[in-house]
Amino acid sequence: MRKLLPISLSLLLTACAVGPDYQSPELPEPQSLVRADTSLYATEPVEAEFWQRFDDPLLTQLVDDTLVTNHDLRVALARYDRSRALLRESRQNLTPDITAEAGIANQRLSADQMPGVSRAERDGDSFDAGISAFWELDVFGRVRRSVEAQRAESEATAADLRALQVVVVAELVDSYFQLRGLQEQLRVARANADNQRESLELVDARLAAGRGIEFDSVRARAQLETTLSRIPALEGEIAALTHRIAVLSGKEPGALVTVLEAPAPLPALPDRVATGLPGELLRRRPDIAAAERRLEVASARIGVATADLYPRFTLSGLLGTHAANTDDLFSRDSETRLIALGIDWSFLDIGRVRARMAAADADAEANLARYEQAILLALEETETAMARYAQARREREHLQDAAEASAEAARQARQRFEVGVVDFLQVIDAERSRLEIEDSLARSHTRTATALVGLYKALAGGWEEMPVGTAEVPSYEDAG
Repeated sequence: MRKLLPISLSLLLTACAVGPDYQSPELPEPQSLVRADTSLYATEPVEAEFWQRFDDPLLTQLVDDTLVTNHDLRVALARYDRSRALLRESRQNLTPDITAEAGIANQRLSADQMPGVSRAERDGDSFDAGISAFWELDVFGRVRRSVEAQRAESEATAADLRALQVVVVAELVDSYFQLRGLQEQLRVARANADNQRESLELVDARLAAGRGIEFDSVRARAQLETTLSRIPALEGEIAALTHRIAVLSGKEPGALVTVLEAPAPLPALPDRVATGLPGELLRRRPDIAAAERRLEVASARIGVATADLYPRFTLSGLLGTHAANTDDLFSRDSETRLIALGIDWSFLDIGRVRARMAAADADAEANLARYEQAILLALEETETAMARYAQARREREHLQDAAEASAEAARQARQRFEVGVVDFLQVIDAERSRLEIEDSLARSHTRTATALVGLYKALAGGWEEMPVGTAEVPSYEDAG
């Protein structure tokens, strides 16, 4: 034992980890984004918890609830907890595996083993107790590289959780804005139906008084029924989004019907959106962080595979006692001990080892490509989101002007019809045009709001501050 301990310590002191030492790739530093129009975007820090800026208590509570109870996030959190547990297990391999054992046995030897001895004398009891230890001396870093791989995998699952938070919350806010937009479209359709119902009553009254024609009445009724036909479809889409929001927040589909059925306006949009500095974008994105961590996993596994080229050293020991009766179990003469240094070297299996090394190299190359692709996709998503938001804002501005003009045209057409200057066909055309433009304006407002959500999702701002664990589920009672 005295001779083996110095040998073991010498092996540990000279130990090295084979395989490549991981170096994080340098992230590109874009100086600017092509679509970063300074009239719409500012380089101030990206807003954390961007949904707070819309000043909608119900939306805020929905997001808070979703971050706690969404089932996809619960799955991701469980995966993160699992990876942390596996990391703790892998670190245990750096220390000796120590076990305690004890036993009692009754044994009878055969007459051939003890010739001339009576049957009773061939029976005997034995008692033993001891502590054993087994330790792989990590001379070539197989265990350390395994721990390195599991640590990086644990960090990758944490980044996966953050990335899923980005996706789930963005989907929730997007669905909420679509719901409010559909409610606005429904309001427009109902308001136009009321207006067209009044027009039908006016035409019918003129017809009854002998000052109108039946053709005008038929056209007015067709216009009204066409408008009314839009309402059930809108109500169906509203119901679907209400169910979707409930499921995203971890509830049954009908749980939020009473909460969301009251219409609310879409939020006012900011004059300028804070996008942060271009170089900060890639460091902020959790999907890029996850890809980079998995590149480190692949690099560490090259070291694990490479270590199999070298011998594996193990140190084992036993300290115990063995006696034929319990009175002598812990006496000095019953002491047993063992310490051994083992070497396991499958040098004849080098072909399989090199094949595993080649596979690990290929995995690392694939993960490098995934990492580089994640960077390109992040830049693409951000540039596209900026372009869509800018275009949506311009479209909405034009439609706002068109809606005001069409409303004035419809008002004048009705006035001219009432004094007999124009026929009712012009009123029908003007009101149809107004309905279409007002509906398009409501859709445009929704597209602009959801485009803004897509931009915040691409920017991934503030997500490093989001909770990884659970929190108290909020109540909807105080949400306006």
